[in-house]
Amino acid sequence: MMASACCWIKPTFETKFCIYNQNPKPKTRVFLGFKLYCNSKTAKSVVNGKKKRYGGYGGSLPSILQALDNEDDEIDKTMESWVGKLSPKEQTVILKEQRDWVRLLQVFRWMKLQNDYVANVIHYNVVLRVLGRAQKWDELRLCWIEMAKDGVFPSNNTYGMLVDVYAKAGLVKEALLWIKHMKQRNVFPDEVTMNTVVRVLKDVGEFEKGDKFFKNWCQGKIELDCLDLDSINDFQLGLVDPFSPKHFLSTELFKAGGRMPPSKLLSPMDEESSVRKPRLTATYNTLIDLYGKAGRLKDASNAFAEMLKSGVAPDTVTFNTMIYTCGTHGLLSEAEFLLTRMEEKGVCPDTKTYNIFLSLYADQGNIDASLKCYKKIREVGLLPDTVTHRAVLRILCERKMVTEVESVIEEMNKSNVRIDEHSLPAIIRMYVDVGLLDQAKSLFESRHLEGRISSKTYAAIIDVYADKGLWTEAEAVFFRKMNSLVHKKDVVEFNVMIKAYGKSKLYDRAISLFKNMRSNGTWPEECTYNSLVQMLGNGGLVDLARDFLAEMQETGFKPQCSTFSAVITGCIRLGQISDAVDVYREMTKAGVQPNEVVYGSLINGFAEAGMVEEALEYFHAMEEVGIHANQIVLTSLIKAYSKVGCLEGAQKLYGRMMNMQGGPDIVASNSMITLYADHGIVGEANLIFDKLKENGQADGVSYATMMHLYKNMGMIDKAIDISQEMQESNLLRDCASFNAVLTSYATNGQLRECGELLQQMIKRKILPDAGTFKVMLTVLKKGGAPTEAVNQIESSYREGKRFAREALVTFVFTIVGLHTFALECCKAFMKSETSLDSYAFNIAIYAYGCSGKVDEALTIFMRMQDEGLEPDLVTYINLVVCYGRAGIVEGIKRIYNQVMYGEIEPNESLFTAVINAYKDANRNDLAELVSQEMKFAIDTEDLPDSEAEGDDDPLDFSEPLEPVDYTVS
Repeated sequence: MMASACCWIKPTFETKFCIYNQNPKPKTRVFLGFKLYCNSKTAKSVVNGKKKRYGGYGGSLPSILQALDNEDDEIDKTMESWVGKLSPKEQTVILKEQRDWVRLLQVFRWMKLQNDYVANVIHYNVVLRVLGRAQKWDELRLCWIEMAKDGVFPSNNTYGMLVDVYAKAGLVKEALLWIKHMKQRNVFPDEVTMNTVVRVLKDVGEFEKGDKFFKNWCQGKIELDCLDLDSINDFQLGLVDPFSPKHFLSTELFKAGGRMPPSKLLSPMDEESSVRKPRLTATYNTLIDLYGKAGRLKDASNAFAEMLKSGVAPDTVTFNTMIYTCGTHGLLSEAEFLLTRMEEKGVCPDTKTYNIFLSLYADQGNIDASLKCYKKIREVGLLPDTVTHRAVLRILCERKMVTEVESVIEEMNKSNVRIDEHSLPAIIRMYVDVGLLDQAKSLFESRHLEGRISSKTYAAIIDVYADKGLWTEAEAVFFRKMNSLVHKKDVVEFNVMIKAYGKSKLYDRAISLFKNMRSNGTWPEECTYNSLVQMLGNGGLVDLARDFLAEMQETGFKPQCSTFSAVITGCIRLGQISDAVDVYREMTKAGVQPNEVVYGSLINGFAEAGMVEEALEYFHAMEEVGIHANQIVLTSLIKAYSKVGCLEGAQKLYGRMMNMQGGPDIVASNSMITLYADHGIVGEANLIFDKLKENGQADGVSYATMMHLYKNMGMIDKAIDISQEMQESNLLRDCASFNAVLTSYATNGQLRECGELLQQMIKRKILPDAGTFKVMLTVLKKGGAPTEAVNQIESSYREGKRFAREALVTFVFTIVGLHTFALECCKAFMKSETSLDSYAFNIAIYAYGCSGKVDEALTIFMRMQDEGLEPDLVTYINLVVCYGRAGIVEGIKRIYNQVMYGEIEPNESLFTAVINAYKDANRNDLAELVSQEMKFAIDTEDLPDSEAEGDDDPLDFSEPLEPVDYTVS
């Protein structure tokens, strides 16, 4: 608080030092800038009741002050016995001891009515200061006018005090206008007033103005241009109502009061003929802090050096400021050196000193050093303050050091120190992050029962649970009860609870809570609507989002750009492009300027739909309003060109992206590779692909597209090389990337590699899709599987029969020779207690027979018959294969004889299976006989033709069946 000098007592250096010390101790603070003639017990008695508070004054003052404290007593009755008996000093004491501004004015007016009263600046300073602190601006204006009428001229202390109280009320512009008023009265600011102005400018971040004002003052001049009052934004300074009386108060003040008589003028250079230099520690403290916050470390250091050179003694605040400035600029060693200098100068570190080092060490990750600072506070005889506990708890909570946090809390409990309200959400967040929900709940309930938690803190705790999707825990905090009464909740609590429901996709609950806000006496604010609409838009409930968006505007709130953007993006995701355009038009009609996200969403929506002209329309609209296209927007346009095969347009945009910082992104590059592949331009595609590999950007899509290109160009070897590179680069991460490599291997006839890749997919629980099954059927045909067997499993899959997928995978593994995996898959469906179709039994017989387990294969055949299923052509083919692998010639003969005697319909695939089976059993003679019989049957057209094999890509599944877990236990 600014001081006022008593007219008969000259302020001492110690007095001003005490007043302007940035962190004065309460017990040594001196009011009004002069030393009262009272003993040292006066200050100590302030907190001990009225009698003790006034006991330090001599004479009749204690009884007068106690009487005035009784609000029921009238001023006239209390003071009438003291008419003409009070000295000016006693009058000043009575005024400055009044805590209530109304009572102060009553006492002051009584004094002025006395015949012997002489108006003086000290009394007016006391009254003006109290009115300023109470922000009673109209009363202050009237008092100022009255002061002028009494012929009392404002002093330096008057102006300094007014600057101070106005600034602390947030009226910075008004505060600085007092300096203009001061200059017009020909009053040159003393060092205390100058320091106040610099401090005010520093606190609002006007560092350059503060420095310039100080330097002008040192030259003996006050340049108001350097303040540039018009540039100070009232709204940034917290002034909400631009038509409040406080805004034209200064204009009113300029109309009142006369100019200082020439004999009273203070010449700025009376004290020195050279450059003026500061003489107060507080001034240097302000300068050092100003330079430090402005990032001017050298100037801060120079100010500190000048302070020492000028013989101005630094205090604890000086060193604390220098330590903080050095530490926050990464000069921790210099900060530690300053601590040593501090002790050398005989200046004792205070709790704030250790608090600063505690935070500095924590910022560098040196937790041990931070904790040492915390312990050092008690070791040197100091006590941790609220800032200490808040800082150490924050540091430990951020690092999830639960044991250490609980140790600090235990120490605080022993000292009867409560957990700071601001620390409560941080501790609860730590518990929630490490899964200790019971501890979090217990801590909240213990503090909640004390009834000392603000709505802001409740909201922060709800937000902790919301971030983790713990909506039930958040709900418990929100619907808390105190003394069985539901307390009114602040709107911020509703906002975060709506957020909690939104994160858990409980949209109905969020909407219900929103609609019930008013019944709680809480009205939705702009933030509430913005949160709700954004939540619904991002959640795909665009119809509801649009309804609340309309309600928001009808209520008089203006939606944020991000709110419109969420709805537009939601429409785009659902393919509702026309609705997205409607919301865009509503946005522009509401006067909300779309940003790059809005334009990007619209452009991307049209791009995905292949509507190039519409995408370009919004692209040009974006550039017309001065928004430069970013990578995302250009990528969307390239995608649009890619969909319609427009290579030239895409090339221009891609070239433009090449000149942007960071170059084209991976999506744009992949789109260009696709375009070149579609046009068969291998060289250009290869250049982009090589560049991607060189930069480490190539992904699965890049490799898959290049494989597709080489395959279509007949460059199978190159496609295989790319496939191998893709595997070595660990880019097989999803079904699409596996399918690309599978296709290359299948095309090149590398069937075993296909099987091994399929096994990797199953092991990593990547479920095969329609493209995978298409490749698998190709592998079966190229692997020599009978056409009838392939058609049977294909038909079963298309019909969605049970275990069709597992059977197909088993079949593939068997064909490519991976018998172990084949049998594992086979067990997955053969152990089922439900009835199986013929195709499943057939593949199981084939799998076991090919792996040499003939007994198991025949057992399965018997189970098939027991379940009433008659063997079909595929069954006989598979049995022949089993007999041949096991060398059971009689089994082969039995099935062949059934064919010859007409019990089994002759078939080319079955003849082929018999021939191969005889060969497997080393009976080439019998194989030759069957071969001749087969030729004879074909020549006489007695043998039905086998079904055409078809192409290598027999399937194109548009609707794959439900996923099946292929994991083999």
